Amino acid sequence: MATLSENIHAALTNLLRGLQSPDNVERTAAEQQLNEEWFSQSPETLMMGLSEQIDFAPDSTTRTFAAVLFRRQSSKPRKNSNGQTADAFLTLNQPDREAIRGRLLQCLGKEQEASVRSKIGDAVAELARQHTDEGVAWPELLGALFQASQSNDAGQRETAFRIFSTTPGIIEKQHEDVVITAFKGGFADSSTSVRISAMEAFASFFRSIKKNAQSKYYSLIPEILNILPPIKDSQDGEVLTKALISLIDLAEVAPKMFKPLFNNLVQFSISVIQDKDLGDTPRQNALELMATFADCSPQMCRKDPNFTNDMVTQCLSLMTDVGIDDDDAEEWNDSEDLDQDESDSNHVAGEQCMDRLANKLGGSAILPPTFNWLPRMMTSSAWRDRHAALMAISAISEGCRELMVGELDKVLELVLPALRDPHPRVRWAGCNAVGQMSTDFAGTMQEKYHQVVLPNIIPVLESSEPRVQAHAAAALVNFCEEAEKEILAPYLDQLLNHLLMLLQSPKRFVQEQALSTIATVADSAEQAFSTYYNTLMPLLFNVLNEEQSKEYRLLRAKAMECATLIALAVGKERMGGDALSLVQLLGRIQNSVSEPDDPQASYLLHCWGRMCRVLGKEFVPFLAGVIPPLTELAAAKADIQLLDDEDQVAQVQEEEGWELVPVKGKILGIKTSTLDDKHMATELIVIYAQVLEEAFEPYVNDIMDKIALPGLAFFFHDPVRVACAKCVPALLTAYKKAHGPESIQLGQLWERTVERVLEVLSTEPAIDTLAEMYQCFYECLECIGKNSLTSTHMDTFIKSARSVLEDYQERVKERLNEQAENEDGEEINEDTLFAIEDDQTLLSDMNKAFHTIFKNMGTAFLPHWEQLMDFYKISATNQDPTQRQWAICIFDDVLEFCGPQSWTYNEQIMQPLVAGMQDDVPANRQAAAYGVGVAAHKGGEPWSDFAAASLPTLFQITQRPNARTDDDVFATENACASIAKVLHYNAGKVQNWQDVATAWVDTLPVTNDEEAAPHAYAFLAQLIEQQNPAVLSNPAKPFVAVVQALEAETLQGKIAQHVVAAVKALVQATNTNLAQVAASLTPEQQRTVQVYFS
Repeated sequence: MATLSENIHAALTNLLRGLQSPDNVERTAAEQQLNEEWFSQSPETLMMGLSEQIDFAPDSTTRTFAAVLFRRQSSKPRKNSNGQTADAFLTLNQPDREAIRGRLLQCLGKEQEASVRSKIGDAVAELARQHTDEGVAWPELLGALFQASQSNDAGQRETAFRIFSTTPGIIEKQHEDVVITAFKGGFADSSTSVRISAMEAFASFFRSIKKNAQSKYYSLIPEILNILPPIKDSQDGEVLTKALISLIDLAEVAPKMFKPLFNNLVQFSISVIQDKDLGDTPRQNALELMATFADCSPQMCRKDPNFTNDMVTQCLSLMTDVGIDDDDAEEWNDSEDLDQDESDSNHVAGEQCMDRLANKLGGSAILPPTFNWLPRMMTSSAWRDRHAALMAISAISEGCRELMVGELDKVLELVLPALRDPHPRVRWAGCNAVGQMSTDFAGTMQEKYHQVVLPNIIPVLESSEPRVQAHAAAALVNFCEEAEKEILAPYLDQLLNHLLMLLQSPKRFVQEQALSTIATVADSAEQAFSTYYNTLMPLLFNVLNEEQSKEYRLLRAKAMECATLIALAVGKERMGGDALSLVQLLGRIQNSVSEPDDPQASYLLHCWGRMCRVLGKEFVPFLAGVIPPLTELAAAKADIQLLDDEDQVAQVQEEEGWELVPVKGKILGIKTSTLDDKHMATELIVIYAQVLEEAFEPYVNDIMDKIALPGLAFFFHDPVRVACAKCVPALLTAYKKAHGPESIQLGQLWERTVERVLEVLSTEPAIDTLAEMYQCFYECLECIGKNSLTSTHMDTFIKSARSVLEDYQERVKERLNEQAENEDGEEINEDTLFAIEDDQTLLSDMNKAFHTIFKNMGTAFLPHWEQLMDFYKISATNQDPTQRQWAICIFDDVLEFCGPQSWTYNEQIMQPLVAGMQDDVPANRQAAAYGVGVAAHKGGEPWSDFAAASLPTLFQITQRPNARTDDDVFATENACASIAKVLHYNAGKVQNWQDVATAWVDTLPVTNDEEAAPHAYAFLAQLIEQQNPAVLSNPAKPFVAVVQALEAETLQGKIAQHVVAAVKALVQATNTNLAQVAASLTPEQQRTVQVYFS
């Protein structure tokens, strides 16, 4: 029975008709009426009316539309009686809410048409989400859904599981027995569509529960897997795809739950991949399921007897599914759409899967089965086999790098002949493999194999097929960008002659690629490119001067890129007058750009940045034309759209440059192309500020206030925030150069800046970006200098640091719990390793922030710093070496910048330093040894006994078996420098001073640590000047130690001159035969002797 009057329903019926009208004017008027009259003035009537329309409307179209409209209106934001914003339905009064909910459940139970019931289900699911998210009770819901899940009507049962799927929170808090019973019923249902809906609901539910509750549901896996074979036997590819997608969801969350039946699942999936009658989509989803297991549980995959062999075989088989109906590649050759989307092709799916298998399972698992096939495929008469083999090499080279790098000669023996293959697509694939290997084996490919790679690939630029020519040129980009200029020099003539030939190609895409390759060659060859300047630059000027039609815009953009990279390679002097001519030409092109899709606009931004680096301060007159379009992009707001229905979502998905984010039952569309431009523009601003310094001053205030500081909290795009974190200190530095470090102007800018920078230290959500924010903070502090923080600032810093450290400890705890659950031999997954790395970076940048505050604020920071003492204590004794290092480094800063006052904390500092000097982790020994040296140098009388007592332990660091290996050498050299500091600053406290000094000479040289070297060698010079027996008894030892440091460049400047003069005097005083001593040195060290001592 209807609650509302017939008049209201008549008005509502007219509204619904208007909203569905094909007439734009009528529809717009109805939308205005809906928003301004119904929703704003009487939402209770609107939603009650819609629920009654769903119930009583005679035609299914009206019932469907009423359900859709109800769902959208119920979730619109509206103020409740307390003035807080909430979903509109939850702002209605209690009796209306109860009546509407009851009616919707009643409609759900009685609706006979499947399409209408589906939309009513969506409306119920939306209300369920609102109630679950806000913790509002809806007592009748669960009973109604459980009842529906056991209805005689299959449609009812399916709808119940669909609602569970979209809103799993409804059942999260139920006892597992109830949940298991409901799902078991669904998995065993007589209707396939119900079984699939139950699978989807279970996957959604399982994703939503806490990790420690997951194991209770592992027992359901056999019943889930039993659903699959009958679907495959029925050859229903669409339904099988849905089932596989649910399994993919489960495999991502808890791959271990499949362990008892994993081999059965592998064999089933392989059988699906092999079955060509099923269609490509289910086959690719079966492949994706197996790849997901490789991503999430590589150990389980490696242990399975079939997984690796069968997967490699199937991937290679899919990769031969290429160029169907185009055997001679005529169609492929004629196509100029090089970016054609083939992401749904079998061969691309196979390539991507091979890449993932190699990266996750590693070379030892993937190489044997792959190379069991590749030699046979490379000699096959079928071109598709040869093409697949080459693409497989491209796909696995990154993941198998460690094992393949030693066998590159054998791999190249397979690949390089393919560059002369009769079939163009095989030659294209050969170029692809060379390009990929040039990146994945960067350094080795260029240094060891240039003499076989370049002579083989350069002739491919002469191919008769434009696509092969372009791909060979693209492969040369990969090779050349990783090559040293000395390697490229002998090939430049041959390379550039061929590339100039490609510039004459009738195909524009070949010309564009040739320009990109020339630009890369110039970038790598640097000054050696000068020889070709006179040939190339006039050609590029011609391209840029020509008035060309729309289709030539990308070619001009590439020509600009090439010209400016050549300018950067050869420098301002070589360019002469061309430098200013090029800048003026770029200005003319910029004025001609009028359409938003013109590629020249984004290329221009980078070109201006390069010319600024070429011209330096001479670029200033051009800033007025360059900065406005750049700041317009950098100041862009996020383009965000709320997508209400599936049609809008589908429309946005078809457009490039959008990211879809689910938020509270809705979909947000974020235009990422705008954000990418914003990020790039901000990065370019940083370059201008760094290059132009004080000349950039006119733009600093505006950019700081409108772009850089607001951008620190631009939460739609992490890279934008990172770029802004780099921009803030660059702007401060430019302003400081213009106005001076003590100026009022700099003080005012810093006052506005410091508040915002401190604020983001406690609001930044991403760990890796938070590290960048700490870096931004300490770089700003370095710029502003002494006394740059008030007591309030330091207090704010400590509060945010406390919050960050608490969150960090929580993450560490969670990781330890996860590792405890891992089985023997199961490695830590990649995501966890990345998370650990991000946390280590964060701690390191926090350390530098503490260091910089102490450096600039000294003892004024101590009362704030000591509030976190509990964290330092816990970290100093932690099992995690990163945390121990973090604590020791902070204690080092207290010693270094607070001098004798640091003795107040001696009980907290001493033990970590003592333990640190004996730590098995070299970085911790280094930090502790450094700390003892600082205590001796800066700690005064209070620390002198401790410093002297640490000498035996410092010597032990220098005497470890691996003391001079790469990992340990910094600890050793810090110990050497610290012993010197103790002997110099605390001489009165050292017993047997002479014996210790003599022993110390044997701890030299210091050839790696540039901070430690000056202290050690200054003390050595002091011993020589005192004519101390420690150096007089064996003058060759100090002489060699000094030569080693000079050659390594750890000893430089005035201190080097002082030490060299002292050693010369020592050599003279002791009549040391330098030629005899130098004979034992390396040729480089002998040259150093000639430079400094001849």
